[in-house]
Amino acid sequence: MPKSPFPLPTQDIRAISPLHWLKTARGRWKRGLLLVGSDLLGLAIAWQLADYINNFYSPIPADLVWWVWLDIPSLFWIFAFVTLVFFFGNHLYRSPPAPQNYTRAAWIITLVYGLFLVGSYFHNPMLDPPRSLFIAAWFLSVVLVLGLRFLLTLILRQFDRQAPPINVFLVAPAEQLESLAQILKKRPHYRIVGATLASMVSTQITVAQIKQSGAHEVLVKDLPETDLASHLFWHLRSAGIAIRLMPSSREMLYRRGLPEMFAGIPTLRVETPLLLCWDYRLKRWFDFLGAGLGLLLISPLLVGVAIAIRLDSPGPIFFRQPRAGLNGKPFKMWKFRTMVINAPQLQAQLEAQNQMKDGVLFKIKDDPRITKLGKFLRRTSIDELPQLLNVVLGQMSLVGPRPLPLRDVARFDEWHHIRHQVLPGITGLWQISGRSDLSDFNDAARLDLYYIDNWSLNLDLDILLETVRIVFFGKGAY
Repeated sequence: MPKSPFPLPTQDIRAISPLHWLKTARGRWKRGLLLVGSDLLGLAIAWQLADYINNFYSPIPADLVWWVWLDIPSLFWIFAFVTLVFFFGNHLYRSPPAPQNYTRAAWIITLVYGLFLVGSYFHNPMLDPPRSLFIAAWFLSVVLVLGLRFLLTLILRQFDRQAPPINVFLVAPAEQLESLAQILKKRPHYRIVGATLASMVSTQITVAQIKQSGAHEVLVKDLPETDLASHLFWHLRSAGIAIRLMPSSREMLYRRGLPEMFAGIPTLRVETPLLLCWDYRLKRWFDFLGAGLGLLLISPLLVGVAIAIRLDSPGPIFFRQPRAGLNGKPFKMWKFRTMVINAPQLQAQLEAQNQMKDGVLFKIKDDPRITKLGKFLRRTSIDELPQLLNVVLGQMSLVGPRPLPLRDVARFDEWHHIRHQVLPGITGLWQISGRSDLSDFNDAARLDLYYIDNWSLNLDLDILLETVRIVFFGKGAY
């Protein structure tokens, strides 16, 4: 039997002592407690409102009120406990921060309310629990829990931006280490504390080097097969150091699979969802309702901006530019005009100042064509609001790859056109991952492809949440 290059552990490598876990947690439990408090508050307010409304015509039967605490009946506390247990079991309080699974939270609340209705019947078939109370409490619970989670996550993310930099250790092939390091150096929230070659990842020296560097996370690209699971993963896990893998196309497909034994062979089964079409239909309903309601609510703002543009500079209020939409079909995208009236003609004279390395996009940080009011509209992204009309017309979605001018599309490489296979959006991964800070269109295109490959309603909601935070603080827009 060949001798192992690593000293054999005295216990199972997966075993971690509670004291060591507390040492490596680094306060991550605080975020979880805040989310627990947010969820409990949302459930309590929902139940109180539903109970107040329902008491006028159908109070809770006395047989279903075993005790009252904080003026809330026992039925709620049991329901809240079961809901939070399900939330814990479905990793809705996980840390480090990850996109909150809003749809899963809504399904869990729905499931628990359904179980309570069935359970109340089996508890005493003669009892007739007020279904109106359950329906009202269910609806309000979904709205308030998701709403408070959305708001709390927005606040926490802003605090994350003000936190000390995250120490990152890089693992990649020699030819990719430098480019990976340059990407991270552009982001002040990350600090590189070390690097090593992917070919050296399964050595004891590398693990010791990572632990001694003070790294919080390890960013990994192109690991040799099996090395991660057998050595690096468990050693870093026991040290409380997270691993981020940069996936290949094959790994992107793997993440969709479910582990399953097939004829004695370990496999990942990728199956078609039971409700195949409904997630996308929900997205489109959300688009139409959100855009329509948004236009209605911000109509006074739109009128005020229109008047200000008319007073600021001569020319039309709106700028309608042909953009490439679904399947590359052109459509007219609406924006508030932020440039002088002859801006398209002046662009040819400014091409030499383009800050995009590959020339696909046209970006200048101090574009002389932008009007005085236009700078404010762009910094606050108010100029993008008329695109809600494009969403209502079915030409765009709230979230998706950003539609680009025909001038840019004409410079595409062949693989860039994959982004046209889905509806374009007002915001997307590109916009929340650096916006104008990106200097290479290939980086933006890869973000769009990642979005397409990993699309879900949760991802859309998370992008919308991050967009609100970025727009509010005006990061990366010019």
